[in-house]
Order: sequence, then C-alpha cells, then structure tokens
Amino acid sequence: MANVLVTGGLGFIGFHVTRALLGRGDRVVVVDDFSDAPYPRAHKERNERDLRAEFAAIEVTRACVTDRLAVGAAMGHVEAVIHLAGLAGVRPSFADPARYARVNVEGTATVHELARERSVARFVFASSSSVYGNATPLPAREDAPAVVPESPYAASKRGAELVASALARRSPDASCTALRFFTVYGPRQRPEMAITLFTRALLAGRPITLFGDGSMRRDFTYVDDIVRGVLLALDRAPRGFRAYNLGSGSPVDLRTLIDGIARAVGVPPRIEHAAVPLGDVDATFADIARAREELGWAPQVLLGEGLDRFVDWARANPG
Repeated sequence: MANVLVTGGLGFIGFHVTRALLGRGDRVVVVDDFSDAPYPRAHKERNERDLRAEFAAIEVTRACVTDRLAVGAAMGHVEAVIHLAGLAGVRPSFADPARYARVNVEGTATVHELARERSVARFVFASSSSVYGNATPLPAREDAPAVVPESPYAASKRGAELVASALARRSPDASCTALRFFTVYGPRQRPEMAITLFTRALLAGRPITLFGDGSMRRDFTYVDDIVRGVLLALDRAPRGFRAYNLGSGSPVDLRTLIDGIARAVGVPPRIEHAAVPLGDVDATFADIARAREELGWAPQVLLGEGLDRFVDWARANPG
C-alpha cells in the first residue's frame, strides 16, 4: 500500500488511474480543479460520485495545480505523485495559448518542486505524442528530435518535459517519468474526441464529419493499456528523468477507424468532409520498445475489441 497524489484524478485518464490505484489498495489523494474545458465539469462530478460510491476513502481537493499552497496542503506525506492534470486538446490551445502554457508548464513545475521538497521518490506525469510533430521520423522514438511543435498544446507538453528534466537533476535518487500518451480512447473519453464524436453520430443517425480525405493516421491506445503503463512506470521506472511512449504501435487511418466504429455500431456511415484544422499532425506512430524492455509494458487491447467496449459504454451512457 502506498500514499499517492493524483492530479487531474477526476478527468478521463485520471478517473481510470485513480480507480486502479484504489482497487489495488493504495491510498489516493486527488487534486482536480473541476474546470469546464475541455473535459466537462459535469463529467468530473459524475466521476467523483462513481469513485466515492465504490471507494469511500478517496480524498479530493478542489484546486488548480498552479496553486502552490493548495497543492502543498493536499500533498501531505505522499510517497508518489502521478501528475495527470493539464489542459488537453490541440485545436482549443490556439484560442488560449497563455492558459495552456500556465497550466501545463507552470503547473508541472509547481507540482514537481513540491514533490522534491517533500522527498517524494516517484514522480510520473502525463506528456503527449503531440511533442513529436510532423518533423520526427516514424515510428517515433523517445530519443528522436521533438523540437518543431505543431500547436501551443504540443509546445506546452514539450515545455513541461524540459522543465521536469531540468528539475530532476536536483533529485538524482528519485524517478521522474514522462509518459507520452498516444491518442487514448475508452469509456468516459472527452466528448470532442474523434471516437466519441463518430460513435455518437452513428448512434444518433447523423453524418460523420471527417477532416481531410481520411488518410491521417493515429496510434489509438485503449485506456486500460494506458492505466497499466502508468502503474508500471510508478512501480518500475528507474531513477532520474526518463520518457516512455505508451501507444498501440499500430496506427490506422481515419477511414479505417470509421469502418471499425460502423461495424461495432451496426450501421453504415454517412460522411461529410471538412478541412484539416490547424495543428493536426499527419500521423502518430509509437515505437514502444523502451516501455516494453524497461517497464515490461505492452498494449493488450486491439482496436476492434476496444471499439466494441466503447460502443457498449456509449449505448449505456447516452449524451
């Protein structure tokens, strides 16, 4: 049993990670600001209710990760920190880049420094495949150049990595692990993500809006695989700063994705085309050799199975 602080513990990935920690007997303190975008506040409130119904002992502090006093008070005497809080989304980051930089970079620095002051030995935080951009050769390796971000969101995630890497030098005996998530999907996913939008449209008999010609490729990764990766990083990551890709390693284009969702729903898709939004990369494709060799992690849920699970959840949870 460990005492673990989870920032963003009521968001999409955060809910599943918090639930897994509580399920294995860890004591969990959640810090979440219940902000309304891009993950709706109502979804976070639902996630909190569901966690409390299953695990009465969960502690929740309502605060932003840039609030040093509130986060420090919540941190107490934890032995590990999983920092998942942050602003997600490539497209909305163009509308408020300063907020993305503040929450994702300053927030990471604040939480990391508080952990160092308390001699927390394990610090795991959420990065993103977006750090690679279009310039990185595929499949993307953790040691590949990641210096041409395509959006303020991508830049903020890369900035968070650089700040954490620099700060980790002050605590050489602690582990500081950046997990680059590749297009995570599954139950409770953000409502503006492609799989959610496509599934809801098909279930409602509406057309699907497809950006571009459907040739963009994404490395879709089921949330249960991501959770296993987070817990393995928490338990096994080496001392010092280390980055790991967590992806399926098997990218598919958007046309193939739509066909898979249509199969799971059981209706043929009607497609409307739109221009590719600013900031969207051509492809994501993870080289997962490092996570496999050093953490003992590999994805287990194939896309077809994951889509079946998600469609079942969407049917049971309309809207």
